[in-house]
Amino acid sequence: MPRSQRNDNFIDKSFTVMADIILKIMPTSQKAKEAFAYYRDGMSAQADGEYAEALENYYEALTLEEDPNDRSYILYNIGLIHTSNGEQDKALEYYHEALDLNPRMPQALNNIAVIYHYRGEKAREAGNAEEAEALYDKAADYWKRAISQAPNNYIEAQNWLKTTGRSTMDIYF
Repeated sequence: MPRSQRNDNFIDKSFTVMADIILKIMPTSQKAKEAFAYYRDGMSAQADGEYAEALENYYEALTLEEDPNDRSYILYNIGLIHTSNGEQDKALEYYHEALDLNPRMPQALNNIAVIYHYRGEKAREAGNAEEAEALYDKAADYWKRAISQAPNNYIEAQNWLKTTGRSTMDIYF
């Protein structure tokens, strides 16, 4: 039974019914509709913390989805799961793949920056100041790109950039 048919709360059931109606009337190919159904089930599984099931659905959606923009969101969500599982290298690969297909994805840029910042913190804690600074600089570059695309987001990153002297800009738009 597809995950979308197992929802047990009113909001999830309502969303599923609406999504199914939209899928039926949407003027798109059957293949694209199937890709969306797998993507939707992947998001549902991911929200429930069922990462293995979510990945199965996302990988199936990738085999069907042809639209680069839609593929970028599938890849981004796969990156989120790998981040949650502590698999930063894999996460970075998927975030970069998502950006290759959709360069206007500030959330992927932000997540890459967060990973580099985290690695910078770990390098600093290990006493490797030079490596930490290089990682912080990488984080800063990605945060600047994310903020330029979404100036009202990532306020903590904007503050960090300013307080560390990595940016003198007050406004990013």
